[in-house]
Amino acid sequence: MIFDNTDFEGLIIISHNQIKDNRGYFKESFKKNLLEEKVGYKINFCQENIVLSKSNVLRGLHFQKKPYAQSKLISVINGKILDIAADMRKDSNTYGKYFSYILSSENHQSIFIPRGFAHGYLSLSENTLINYKVDNYYSKPMEEGIAYNDKYLNIDWKIDTDKLLISEKDKNLKPFKWN
Repeated sequence: MIFDNTDFEGLIIISHNQIKDNRGYFKESFKKNLLEEKVGYKINFCQENIVLSKSNVLRGLHFQKKPYAQSKLISVINGKILDIAADMRKDSNTYGKYFSYILSSENHQSIFIPRGFAHGYLSLSENTLINYKVDNYYSKPMEEGIAYNDKYLNIDWKIDTDKLLISEKDKNLKPFKWN
């Protein structure tokens, strides 16, 4: 595994090595000891989620309030997504900015998103299968979100918003500035 820092403190791109042969490939998608060494603290992933999305489905931007805040390890098993992480850490140099990255089953990369970010993604292919691990349990009363079309964040989703498939819940999320 290769760990690359981003301009966002604690947000890391992970490139996975593959062992290929005539049967296909093998790759290690997660090694706790290496990730902990990179981030400098213990990680206890306690829940794993799998999401299937059609093309143009936008999910997010979601986060859990303290004490249920979550770090996430995002991977794409099939397809491609535009992944977005918005920094909500008020003491951060990148507060109020967002990180945008293409993850796919072709590029064999993952993103580690530390606590303090809102997260969302746009499915760029049909039947996109996303896997993500979190280090704190989901709590419905602590669930919050930021509007995908928030004017302050001004996220470039790289698609005509009329083509987006968005849940009613996500259409009614609050603007960033309320945080």
